[in-house]
Amino acid sequence: MKALLLSGKDLAPGVDTVADPLPAPGEAVVAIRAGALNHRDVWIKLGLYAGIQYPVVPGSDGAGVVESVGVDVDPAWVGRDVIINPSLDWGICQKAFGDKFTILGNPRQGTLAEKIAVPVTNLAAKPAHLGWEEAAALPLAALTAWRALFSRAQLRVGERVLITGIGAGTALFALQFAIAAGAEVWVTSGSNEKLAKARELGAKGGANYKEAGWAEGLAKAAGGFDVVVDSAGGPGFNFLIDLAAPGGRIVFFGATTGNVPEFNPRKVFWKQLSILGTTMGSPDDFAGMMATVDRHGIKPTISEVFPLDRGADAFALMERGGQFGKIVVTMR
Repeated sequence: MKALLLSGKDLAPGVDTVADPLPAPGEAVVAIRAGALNHRDVWIKLGLYAGIQYPVVPGSDGAGVVESVGVDVDPAWVGRDVIINPSLDWGICQKAFGDKFTILGNPRQGTLAEKIAVPVTNLAAKPAHLGWEEAAALPLAALTAWRALFSRAQLRVGERVLITGIGAGTALFALQFAIAAGAEVWVTSGSNEKLAKARELGAKGGANYKEAGWAEGLAKAAGGFDVVVDSAGGPGFNFLIDLAAPGGRIVFFGATTGNVPEFNPRKVFWKQLSILGTTMGSPDDFAGMMATVDRHGIKPTISEVFPLDRGADAFALMERGGQFGKIVVTMR
C-alpha cells in the first residue's frame, strides 16, 4: 500500500510503498478514505514530540471502510463506514489517562496511508450527514475540544466563553460545540480575516491579539468570561487570567508559545479561578462528542484538501499556519 512517511527529523514527508497491515486479535483493518493533519504531526516532523520512532506514518485522524478483522472480532464489522478514535489505551479512569496511553500516529503507524490496523474498540460509525473528508477531520480535534468544554470546564447554558487562536481545528470545534450548548462565544486571532470568518460561524465578537490593548478592548466589549479555552500558553496566558470572570475556568491543552512568564498566583486565588489541563479524551468523551455531532448535525470546517501524493504541501500549509479549519488528505 501507499503511505506518507516521515523518515527523520525535519525531513519533508514523502509517499512510499509499505507492507499492508494485518489485523491482530481484537483489531480491524480499515481502508482509509481520508485522513487529516493536526499540529501534533508537524511537531513529530520537527522532532519536537516525545518518543518519536522514525520512520513513522503520521496522522491521528482518519475515516474509512472496514476491510477485514481479527479472528476474535465479529465479522459484521466488515464493510462498515467508520471513524477512528485516535486515543489508544486510555485506561479505566475518566479523570486522566493511564500509563499505557498513546495517540495514533506515533509510535503506532498513523492514518495517512491507504490502510491501517486499529483496535475495533476504537471504531465508531461514521455519521450519515458527514462525507469522508468531513468525517476524517473530526476525531482528534473534536475529541480534545469536547473534553475541554464539557468534561473539564463543565460548560453550562448561557455562559460566556472565550476561545483563543480561532482558525485552528480544535478551536473551531470548541466554537461549534459551545454554540450548540447555548453559550455566548467570543474568539481571538492574529488575523482579522479569521475573526470575520468566526463571526460568520456564530461567534459574537473577537479581538486581534496582535493589536495593542486588545485584552482591554475585549473586556470592555464582552465583560468577563466564565470559560476560557486556550492552546497557546506563553505571555498571552496572563491576559486570559485578567479576562476570566470571578469563579471562571481556564482550560488549556497546549503551550505552542511556551511557558507563562511572571505568573501572578494572587490573581488566580483572589478571583477564585480554576486552571484546568486536558489532553485528548477518554472513550466516554469520544462517545459524548460523537453524540453531540449527531444531535446537532455539526460539520467540521475544512480549510483545504490534498491528495496523498501532495502530503508535503499539506504539511507546509500547517507549518505556516495559513489554514482556517482542518487540512485533509484523501487516499483516492
